[in-house]
Order: sequence, then structure tokens, then C-alpha cells
Amino acid sequence: MHSSTAGHLRRMPAIGAVVALAAGMLVSIAPAAHAAAGATLPFTSVEAESAAGNGTKIGPDYTQGSLASEASGRQAVRLSAGQRVEFTVPRAANAVNIAYSVPDGQSGALNVYVNGTRLAKTLPVTSKYSYIDTGWIPGAKTHHFFDNTRMLLGQNVQAGDKVAVEAAGVQVTVDVADFEQVAPAAGQPAGSVSVVSKGADPSGNGDSTQAFRDAIAAAQGGTVWIPPGDYRLTSSLSGVQNVTLQGAGSWYSVVHTSRFIDQSGSAGNVRVKDFAVIGEVTERVDSSPDNFVNGSLGPNSSVSGMWIQHLKVGLWLTGNNDNLVVENNRILDTTADGLNLNGTAKGVRVRNNFLRNQGDDSLAMWSLYSPDTDSSFENNTISQPNLANGIAIYGGTDIAVRNNLISDTNALGSGIAISNQKFLDPFNPLAGTITVDGNTLVRTGAMNPNWNHPMGALRVDSYDSAINATVNITNTTITDSPYSAFEFVSGGGQGYPVRNVNVTGATVRNTGTVVVQAEAQGAVTFKNVTATQVGAAGVYNCPYPANSGSFSLTDGGGNSGWSSTWSDCSTWPQPGQGNPDPDPNRNLAKGRPATATGSQDVYTPGKAVDGDANSYWESTNNAFPQSLTVDLGSSYAVRRLVLKLPPSSAWGARTQTVTVLGSTDGSGYSTVLGAQGYRFDPATGNTATVTLPSGTNLRYLRLTVTANTGWPAGQFSEVEAYQTP
Repeated sequence: MHSSTAGHLRRMPAIGAVVALAAGMLVSIAPAAHAAAGATLPFTSVEAESAAGNGTKIGPDYTQGSLASEASGRQAVRLSAGQRVEFTVPRAANAVNIAYSVPDGQSGALNVYVNGTRLAKTLPVTSKYSYIDTGWIPGAKTHHFFDNTRMLLGQNVQAGDKVAVEAAGVQVTVDVADFEQVAPAAGQPAGSVSVVSKGADPSGNGDSTQAFRDAIAAAQGGTVWIPPGDYRLTSSLSGVQNVTLQGAGSWYSVVHTSRFIDQSGSAGNVRVKDFAVIGEVTERVDSSPDNFVNGSLGPNSSVSGMWIQHLKVGLWLTGNNDNLVVENNRILDTTADGLNLNGTAKGVRVRNNFLRNQGDDSLAMWSLYSPDTDSSFENNTISQPNLANGIAIYGGTDIAVRNNLISDTNALGSGIAISNQKFLDPFNPLAGTITVDGNTLVRTGAMNPNWNHPMGALRVDSYDSAINATVNITNTTITDSPYSAFEFVSGGGQGYPVRNVNVTGATVRNTGTVVVQAEAQGAVTFKNVTATQVGAAGVYNCPYPANSGSFSLTDGGGNSGWSSTWSDCSTWPQPGQGNPDPDPNRNLAKGRPATATGSQDVYTPGKAVDGDANSYWESTNNAFPQSLTVDLGSSYAVRRLVLKLPPSSAWGARTQTVTVLGSTDGSGYSTVLGAQGYRFDPATGNTATVTLPSGTNLRYLRLTVTANTGWPAGQFSEVEAYQTP
């Protein structure tokens, strides 16, 4: 099993504490601007913080390791024993699922009231499946604080009715309630083989493993029927092919096992539908196949209508799963991924699923051994992945991520990551066309503790190799990102370029820091990207490493609300900070990356910006013209240059002929001042001051030397740039 967070180690400046951002009361997670985003769900969610009651609200908080940071909306309600939260039912329902947390090592119950009348049945709550430690993942802290517990109410309630939950004997933090009208249990299909007829025990007391195996063997080409009941399996199923496994509904037919199907290959044509698989996974052990499906269902298979909970991974898919369809499922409380297409997948469609509380990527494609090809994640709703990304694409060819709704990522993840992070070899980088269309991201992006700076809501990452695929990001809505909206980065710190990316049609609202966080060399075109309530500045453009090259933002037209650039690459903006005016008396060139057309011996370009007037750059001798270029990190209104030679009297007076050029993107340069002779005389400090025209804005400062009366080369011991005249 891979870890989506391994290796994220970079030397970056630290960012300060996160300011609290308001999270609105949410009745069913619904996108604001792109109506097609997310799954069509059989339930409606109500946040506890929007309900009545006498508990204590916690959050909002984005601090890794805090309880509120993993909550939906980053807020929840803490109940001491005897306290309650009362929900107004948003729709007709006969069932409820509660996302909750209890202190580590404790268990108890929630009493349930319908319109003031207490039910005889209670909702069990436990910390058994929470508080996961993954010390082998760099930057991970104890996480996975929440869990889900469900019940059939035994009666119908209507919109406007009241359902309350009350802590009984243990402190319970209630996050969100899902209200659902569950259909009656389905009947047995004609001609099917019931597992009970083969000896399965629907009470859950006996071991039903062999009965399931016998029913599968007897039903080849047909259907295995799992009647209402609880069934306990003590080992996994294999050899599953050419068969349908069908239950009476995921609230009625429940299989208790931590390993349901484990097989490396299958002839396919497997249909798994309409029951629940609930495991007993209480920690993450990457070497153990504690998954609902581990390996392959074979070609032309499907998984639908399932409730999958308390496993390590929902579906960890290797081998031939061509044309697999995974739809209309709920995957909850996994200690690692919800679903991972682990290479070789062709034509796989993962759509209309609901995923909550994953301990790694909720949905991932990882092109190990061979590329995932022509596969898609479409119309899924993802909430609260508590370690990594909502959706992650690691390599692959012609992949689509369409119309998904993702909210509340935590710690080491973005809402969507398009990445060439390989983890292992042989890896197949991104190729062909990667389509990212119609997605809505709410409160996504997080502080990466390994980088000591944040990851954006949507990240394109040339982690282990350049992005050479065409990446088209269209019709995106990004709301309440705690940090940036779009991030372009080479997360492995090697400076690989991000190329061929187009961002078209995006709405960004209330982003904490910047709209574009550019930390890699490369180029992206933006068109019709509008932003409001930007916390700090429009663009942070500081490729890492500093000498790895420039990043170009091409304005395709129709952009608004994010034209400013963060002014200081030596500091990270804090959410809501605003773009500070840098000290106008600060030397903008000191310590910045410097390059030159040539240098003589040890007299390298960096000597001209090291703050030491006794060291110096000297160009290749007898080879005019020669140029020195300094990257100031951001565009500034530079008004004055101070050019120096070593102050020692051993340096005779001389005149150098210098042309000053400037650029905002590192590619196209224009002349700021034409060629002029500047006198350097040790009697007056060997210093020349150059006044630049008013309105000069540049990030890249280039000095081209065409003559020197004292030596056949360009020479500077210091090049200083200031905003003051």
C-alpha cells in the first residue's frame, strides 16, 4: 500500500497560524455554482452546529491534530453526559446516521428522541475505530477522530419533525446527521441461491464463510442471495467470477468481515450489490489486505448500492478490472484509501459514490506497473479525508475527474491532486489529456507539516518528473479554501516543470491567501477565472528551488479579482493578511538568485548579490557583451540601482558601459535604460548610482556590460535594487 504523503519533504519558509474562517450552516452538502457537482444521495445531511441544543460548539479550526479540523465544516458540537443536540428533520425519513467522536479509549451510547419521545434503542458510540497513528508517514499525527453510527428509527418522521441525540454516560462530539428514507427490504430474486440454504447464520453467531463459498460455487452464472441478517465471515472469499452477490439492501443485509474478496485475478462479470460489509479494522497495516475488495473482480464487473465501513481500504484494485463500474456506494471510516485503481485499469467508471472520513486519499488512481487508462471519477461526493487528498491522480493516460464535490481535506492533502509522484517504480507518468471539469471544492487544501507551508485546493504537482500531459482544468468552483485555490508545484524539490496546463472558467470565493500558488518552473494559461474575497494577493510566484526557472502565467482573457502579486518570496502570506508593502529601503537583490552569460574562475554571479562588497562577479574575459541577471522574486517598482566594485584602493578607477533591462516573466526583456557609461572610482567608494524611470516594474533585472576601461570583462561586487528614488 502506498502512502499519499510519503516524501513530502522540502525546505520552505514557515507560515504563521491559520486564522479561523467561518463555515456556514449546511443542510446537505450542495455546490454553490455548478449544479451537477457531487453525487445524487439518498440522504440529506444536517450539521450539528446549525441545530438546537445545549452542547458546546467547537471550531472552526484548521490546525492539524485538532478535533474540529477533521469535522465537516470544521465545526461540531461537544456533548457532556446528559446534553443533547436536536435536529430539525429536513425530509421524510425513517433512518439516521450520525458522524461523531468520543475521547480515546472510551465507548458509550447516544439516546435518541423523536419529537420529544425517547426510543428504546440507542446508538452505540466508540473510539475503537479512531485515533489512528501512522508514524511511517512523514508529517502524520494522530488522526481519524470521527466515526459513523446508524439506526433505523422504527417509524417515519416528516420534514420539520425533531430528532435529538443525547450523550449517555460519555462525552460525545456530534458532527453531522444524515437523514434517509430507507426502502423496505428487497425480496429474493427468482432462481438465486441463498447463503442461508448453504448454512449461513443470519444471527451473526456462527461462521458463515463456507456457506458463502458454497453458494458462490452453486450459483455460477446466476445470483447469490444474502437475506436480511448479520453474517460473520472469518476469512476472505476468492475465485469469485461470473456471479452476482446481492443483498436485500445495505441497511438489512450485513456482512461482518475485514477481508471480503481477496483475489489477484478473475474471469470477471462479477456483480456485487445492495448489502453492507462492515469490518473490524482498528489500525492501518499496509501489508495486510484488510479491504472490501483486494485485487481484481475481473473485466466487466460492477459494485453498487454497498455500505462499506471500518476497513483499511474500500477497493484496492490491481490486475484486470477493465470496464469496472463502481457506483451508488457509501464508503465510510477507512483507515487508508476509499478506492485506489492501482495500475492497469482501463475504462473504469467510479461515479455517484459518497465517501467520508478516509485516512488517505478518498479516491485515487496510481499508475504503478502500467498506466490507468481512459478511466474516470465522476459525480462523487467526498467529505473529510483526514490525512491526504479528496481525489488524487498519480500518473495515467487520458484520465477524467468530472463534477465531483469535495470538502474539508486535512493535513497532507488538496481537494484534487494531479501528480507525477511515483512512490514506487515502475511508474507511468501523466500522459495524453487529463480532464478536470466541473468540480466544486469547499474548504479544501491544508497545511503540509513537511513543507511548513500549505497545499492548494487544487494541486498540479511535477513531484518526480515534468508534467508533459495536457491538463485541462475547466468550470471549477473553489470556496473557502483556507489557503490557496490553484497550486503548481514540484513537491519533490527537484524543480521539474509544470507544462501544458489550461485553467478555463473558475469561480474562487474567499480564498485564505492567494488564487495562484506557483512554486515550479513552467507555464499555465488562465481564462475566465474570477475571484472575490482574496485573503492576501492574487498570485504567489516563487519557483522552488529558486534557480530552477521561471513560472509564466498567461492571461487568456476574462480574468478578474486577482491581479496583484505577493511581494516577498522570503515570507509566506498568512490567511487574510493582505499584501504587505515591503520596506522601500530594503535591498531587493540581496540574496536573490543570480545568473550570468559567463564568469571567470571563482568570480561567480552569486558574488554580486551576497552582501559582501569585497567579493565580486567577473564575466568571461575578452567576450563582450556579457550580462548578469537577478531574480527579485516578485515584480517591484524599482526606482534606483546601486552598482559597486570592491572598495579597495587596489582597484583603479574605471568606466563600465551598462544597459539596464527588465522582465516580469523571465522570458521577454525590455530596455529600461539604454547603454550609458558609469564611473567607478575608489576615491568615492567605487560606487555608481543608477536612477530608473518612474513606472519601472520588473521582477528580473538584467545588466548588460559592453565595455570596461579597467578590465576586459563585466565586474560587479554588489548589485543593489531599491524602490526608493
